[in-house]
Amino acid sequence: MPLEFDVIIAGCGPTGAMLAAELRLHDVRVLVLEKETEPVSFVRIVGLHIRSLELMAMRGLLDRIREHGRQRPAGGFFAAIPKPAPEGLDSAHAYLLGIPQPVIVHLLEEHAIGLGAQVRRGCAVAGFEQDGEGVTVELAFGEQLRSRYLVGCDGGRSTVRKLLGVGFPGEPSRTETLMGEMEVGVPQEEIAAKVTQISETHRPFWLRPFGERVYSVVVPAAGVSDRAEPPTLEDFKRQLRAIAGTDFGVHSPRWLSRFGDATRLAERYRVGRVLLAGDAAHVHPPIGGQGLNLGVQDAFNLGWKLAAQIRGWAPETLLDTYQAERHPVVEDVLDNTRAQMELLSTEPGPRAVRRLLTELMDLDEVNRRLIEKITAIGIRYDFGEGPELLGRRLRDLDLSQGRLYGRLHRGRGLLLDRTERLTVGGWSDRVDYLAEPTAALDVPCVLLRPDGHVAWIGDDQQDLDDHLTRWFGKPAN
Repeated sequence: MPLEFDVIIAGCGPTGAMLAAELRLHDVRVLVLEKETEPVSFVRIVGLHIRSLELMAMRGLLDRIREHGRQRPAGGFFAAIPKPAPEGLDSAHAYLLGIPQPVIVHLLEEHAIGLGAQVRRGCAVAGFEQDGEGVTVELAFGEQLRSRYLVGCDGGRSTVRKLLGVGFPGEPSRTETLMGEMEVGVPQEEIAAKVTQISETHRPFWLRPFGERVYSVVVPAAGVSDRAEPPTLEDFKRQLRAIAGTDFGVHSPRWLSRFGDATRLAERYRVGRVLLAGDAAHVHPPIGGQGLNLGVQDAFNLGWKLAAQIRGWAPETLLDTYQAERHPVVEDVLDNTRAQMELLSTEPGPRAVRRLLTELMDLDEVNRRLIEKITAIGIRYDFGEGPELLGRRLRDLDLSQGRLYGRLHRGRGLLLDRTERLTVGGWSDRVDYLAEPTAALDVPCVLLRPDGHVAWIGDDQQDLDDHLTRWFGKPAN
């Protein structure tokens, strides 16, 4: 059976669509299979955190996406403790962008298709077999397709992960919570007083203003039995009356959803020619709003590496760095969501810890550290010993012409050279060169990977060549 595609992606959510686009930047033949015939109908608002906004800027998508969202300050995320964002966050995009989930999925799918990806809806993966040359994928209605690689981006109940036999250890869901945005029919002072009273004995529970008369509402879902169906406004009213004695006159919902607190992490992200990304590899409570962002960031890490493998220039261990880099990041996210969920408990011990942490977050260093965790700008991949910037993302610098992220739209590496003495030589088909002596950096030169992380710092050509080989393979000539 001929290899019809280079990569088949199961799932056309944000992770799958973003991965498809990243692969198409390198002319990889991509097919995305989505089991649903139509996009999701419920309009849930999701938040793009700072790092995800930076990644969108790197690919020239941010202006288009920002038109459909609402900007909010980058603060108050950790365990819903209402603290402002610290000043001077190291980003040109230091805010949260709230955007309807169907809109971001549509924009990313549109981006992937515009780059040449194929998307087929109503197609569920039913099975697959892999060998030394590729993967044969069987669809639910019997059709078989052949590709070099298969990537499961098919959510927390991933069929690909289950068929692959990869363990998914962690904790099952213990509690269920309703979350949504809706208008209210009573004065703000009345809501604030009631919420203060109720939140002492019930968590998670809150009503928070999110615009004029629009509130974010979170209430326990105990008693709302059918998990398979999206919650209704009446479910929210009933739960609010049961806990607060009033439904606050809620009406005109913008979106309604339900979530549990299951926390799980796949034991492996790759078995041969089959890989996992996004919720197929990890699930956790949505506290802090990190889930969608985590999947998109998986896609950015994996896309250029898988493309390099397919195009034939990848160093031998490059694809293995996907798990080596992303697995520890996700472990940290799972830990911080576990901690946040504990801080929502109404038990005396967690309440005491919450009061203490609320006090400690008045210290800039503590607040900054927690915000950098949630927004993923504090990530440092382990590239070995070196300066503090090594392994971190580089902010979007002002250049003599334009901005740094504008030079990364093609998904290639970039050498930013302040000395004007270095060259990318035989790697020019994979790495761009930019001489910028006035760049606001306290190091002479940096080599950026396609995902914007700093792979090398220095000013020696031989040392640079060694690192170009490490990340971008052998030179073309």
